[in-house]
Amino acid sequence: MLPGVSSSGGIYSAISVRGQGVRDNVYMVDDIPLTELGHLEGNSFFNDPNGGRFSIFAPRVIDNALFLGGGFSSEYGRRSASVLGLTIKEGNNQNAIIDGQTDLLGITLNYDGPSKVFKNTSIFVSARYQNFYGLVNLIGLKDIGLPIYGDFILKTSTRINQKNKLNFIAIISPESFVRDINNVYEDKKLNLLYLPDFRRNKMVYGLNLSTQINRKSYLKNILYFSSYTSDVRVGRAFPETDTLGILVNPVIPFISNIQTQNYTENKIGYRLLHHIHFNQNNKLATGIEIDALSLKNERIFLYNDTNFVYRKSDLMQANQRYQVIIPAMVNAAFEDTRFNLSGFANYSTLIGKRLSIHAGIRYDYTGFSNQHVIAPRLSGSYFINEKNSLNFAYGKYYQEPVYSDIADQPNGNTLKMEEITQFILGYKWHFKPDLKFTVETWFKSFDNLVTTPINGTVFKNNMGSGYGRGLDISVTKRLVKKFHGQISYSFMEIKRNDGDGLGDYNFAFSQPHQFNLMLSYKLNTHFTFSMRYRYATGKPKDNYIIHRDILNQSNQIRYSKELIGRNLLRLPNFNSIDIRVNYHFKFRTANMTIFFDIVNIVNKQIANSESFNYLTGQNYFDGLAIFPTGGLKFEF
Repeated sequence: MLPGVSSSGGIYSAISVRGQGVRDNVYMVDDIPLTELGHLEGNSFFNDPNGGRFSIFAPRVIDNALFLGGGFSSEYGRRSASVLGLTIKEGNNQNAIIDGQTDLLGITLNYDGPSKVFKNTSIFVSARYQNFYGLVNLIGLKDIGLPIYGDFILKTSTRINQKNKLNFIAIISPESFVRDINNVYEDKKLNLLYLPDFRRNKMVYGLNLSTQINRKSYLKNILYFSSYTSDVRVGRAFPETDTLGILVNPVIPFISNIQTQNYTENKIGYRLLHHIHFNQNNKLATGIEIDALSLKNERIFLYNDTNFVYRKSDLMQANQRYQVIIPAMVNAAFEDTRFNLSGFANYSTLIGKRLSIHAGIRYDYTGFSNQHVIAPRLSGSYFINEKNSLNFAYGKYYQEPVYSDIADQPNGNTLKMEEITQFILGYKWHFKPDLKFTVETWFKSFDNLVTTPINGTVFKNNMGSGYGRGLDISVTKRLVKKFHGQISYSFMEIKRNDGDGLGDYNFAFSQPHQFNLMLSYKLNTHFTFSMRYRYATGKPKDNYIIHRDILNQSNQIRYSKELIGRNLLRLPNFNSIDIRVNYHFKFRTANMTIFFDIVNIVNKQIANSESFNYLTGQNYFDGLAIFPTGGLKFEF
């Protein structure tokens, strides 16, 4: 709901910030860097630019969150758009609390309390299982396939002595997505003919030792291991249709395994953070990080495939109105380990009584890019008076390539770090303690961007460049008595150039106008009502020409879509009205909440992207319409 932040069409947990991609954000969980925090990241064979659909964190797992929408300090690096820092809840040492939630998708159970094994150790445990079988049958989406995922989260907190506390964290998040030939039969328009079978798992293990050196300084030592594995099988159905795309043979032939991929991403790392407060107005933060990143990627294309959406530059043969995908364009065999090293220093001071300055510098060495970079950062605030202030920020940000892109490249093709420069100027006005007005304008320049010169292939280069600019305005009302809410508006323009001679174009996440409104009303001790309205300009899409009978087979017409202009058009605007009702009550000693939640209550399909049906020559939108959930939350 924050200005400048988009949830990529409303059905995704991943966020794009100020027009950059969902993979451009720094994600930290208990000071451990992660690359992705969601489930069901794409149902296509290649990476989905929209990120994961659902968060790996169930309700009540997160104790607090830090969000920085740009201009962040030198403590954070390797990504450039924003920082989302999450802290998992710590168990309490006094009373055991069991709570959870059951709803249409599954069940969640949490335990919060003393370990009962070690005297000074508390435990927080969360276990969740979600299965979409009931939901897809309820809302008539049997054609989409069956997503299933789960999460197990454990955090222990041990007070070693008065100055040292040790936290241990473990996260295990398996998931699967299967779409078979039965789902194709349920798709009456035969829009999607691919048959994916995904098995994925994310794991994180970490130790975080906090040491209070004295009243002015403290240390954090963080040792962690993270792992992501993906086992993918993709098949395809081949229906026989007439010239109108209607089945002429009720039995649909299919191949269950056209392409396979086994991908592994392991990282073991160590971070040392030191904070010292010299006095009330001066403090210094320094840190180092070293990690070993191992990537393994084996992709095998078993049969030639056909891409019916293409550009002329993608064609392999003259006068051909479709693209043949051959194994050499997609196959990958990669296995390597490289070391990364980072260091930072950030000094904060108050000059006089009105000017606060934060100056920092960051060094990164990225092993797979074999590249050393230095990034200066500067930000600050000028306090006009107690209620009004100006803020500013400047910074260089270097972003390492997406790990899966690195593991896709042929030998000898090294992807370099992307370079982003940011400028921010803003104003804040606190009308009263619970009411705040904020306006910020920003500008970004992009260099060495990773691009794909030929669609349908895995080969990439660093030929991209571009710029972005925008304005964010928000009014926030904190909860006092019965009401709270937020209203925001954002304007943005993001232009990219892939260095391929086609010129500037609107970037995929460039949505010029965004408007968000959220209101919540607590009627009494039992009822709470909430609503939100979200609007955004439709995402860019390519201009095109539809070609008919491209295979010259009169008994089985096939169409293709030639892209003739990059992101010149737009999808329909995004609109969603969401409502939620909570009813709180006590049952004996338990606190209970019955909730009912509807996303997109007007039941109009959200056009998150546009796809092409080569059987009918028609475009169709990818995206959900109404998404209802409801259930019972309990706490003992």
